[in-house]
Amino acid sequence: MGKKTTKSEVDVVLIGAGIMSATLGTLINELSPDINIEIIERLDVVAAESSDAWNNAGTGHSALCELNYTPERPDGSVKIDKAINIAEQFEISKQFWTYLVEKDILKNPKEFIRQVPHMSAVFGEKDVKFLRTRFEAMEKENLFKGMVYTEDKSVLKEWIPLMMDGRADDEVMAATRMEIGTDVNFGALTRDLIQHLQAKDNVELSLNQEVRDIDREDDGRWEVEVKDLKSGQRRKIKARFVFIGAGGRSLLLLEKSGIPEAKGYGGFPVGGQWLRCKNDDIIKQHHAKVYGKASVGAPPMSVPHLDTRYIDGEQALLFGPYAGFSTKFLKKGSYFDLPASIKLSNIRPMISAGLDNLDLTKYLITEVMKSPADKLDALKQFMPTAKMEDWEIEIAGQRVQVIKKDPKHGGVLEFGTEVVSSADGSIAALLGASPGASTSVAIMVNLLKRCFPERAKSEEYRKKLRQIIPSWGKSLNNDPELCNEVRRRSQEALQLA
Repeated sequence: MGKKTTKSEVDVVLIGAGIMSATLGTLINELSPDINIEIIERLDVVAAESSDAWNNAGTGHSALCELNYTPERPDGSVKIDKAINIAEQFEISKQFWTYLVEKDILKNPKEFIRQVPHMSAVFGEKDVKFLRTRFEAMEKENLFKGMVYTEDKSVLKEWIPLMMDGRADDEVMAATRMEIGTDVNFGALTRDLIQHLQAKDNVELSLNQEVRDIDREDDGRWEVEVKDLKSGQRRKIKARFVFIGAGGRSLLLLEKSGIPEAKGYGGFPVGGQWLRCKNDDIIKQHHAKVYGKASVGAPPMSVPHLDTRYIDGEQALLFGPYAGFSTKFLKKGSYFDLPASIKLSNIRPMISAGLDNLDLTKYLITEVMKSPADKLDALKQFMPTAKMEDWEIEIAGQRVQVIKKDPKHGGVLEFGTEVVSSADGSIAALLGASPGASTSVAIMVNLLKRCFPERAKSEEYRKKLRQIIPSWGKSLNNDPELCNEVRRRSQEALQLA
């Protein structure tokens, strides 16, 4: 005789205990505290996959240094509209965190955010010209005021001594610098947010619980089937709204829902590794996040960077990431994840995207084949004096890039983040990777508007939202006074200096 399946009901089910669910749960609790929430996580701890500090770059992605957000046009000009959009979204995240610190919900901001200058560094005449053009376009924009550009080696030695030591005097290079950049420990932030939610009577956290199925009921609600991975006990939860924020596994769960909006989506997994410095003397010589240009065919999360981090109160130094390929959709996933995601509805887009991105496939194979010596050679472009004895390999998180249907090409590989929701807004999933966590607040506020339209229209809701995010609905890039005010307030509350 099988084990009895228990049943329960809640308003909202959040699948995955990472930064996305933590952010959405906190927003719901602030804006609509009467809503009952259950957070379901298949691991025995929260924030252990993509949100964990060692599994992502921790860059407050604000487009200050990431060159892949500012592509070069055929005529040599640089397109910056995506950079402006991402910078706006990160400022929204900072405003939300500021509100939570001022409310004493987040008690020690230094646990999750520090000020670390954001820099871009390039080598060779062609890339120096690109960076100069990028700087000239960006410095005119309000969000990027304060950006500094130099080709002067003496200035570079002050900014990045570790990178300049042992470098040839005649090497052509340039860099930009923004002092207000940040390092964010999204794992620590997620744990703080979920700890706060757990203290609420209307929020339940369920660990070691795996969602096995999602079905639509006749009354419009969703039935979420969950298995306890310790006891084997199964249960069913009825919910009016389901959010799938399970990192790479979101695609597999979205497919189980059967909503027509999910048809045609596929996923392409990309793994990663870091070189992690283990020499404290070297770590102390570098204080910046320095991003370079990606290799031809490289996915955006593989843009090389020499990266100051603050993890568990300790300063760290990472270089990478080095891309890799695995059929897993999560670091602690299954090698059957990719095959299991292939359906009749997405096989054509996936094959088409694969054929259109053969350079990416070739790049990933090359990366997988790299020896430690090859990895050191890549680091030496950033740090000429690097020695392998000062570094060790650290496995990074697994990312799944979105593949979606395209009328012209059959399927295209997307490198951003995308929310897929049902027509009635009762279920939604977040797919994709970068900039992800950094823009989580803007993504989740927009999701609430889409999935809870009646509440989002109420004056009480909108008034509360403006308290939480003073710039909501306005453009900081077009309003210097408001931009300066929200940045000053965040700087003070988050202890950024």
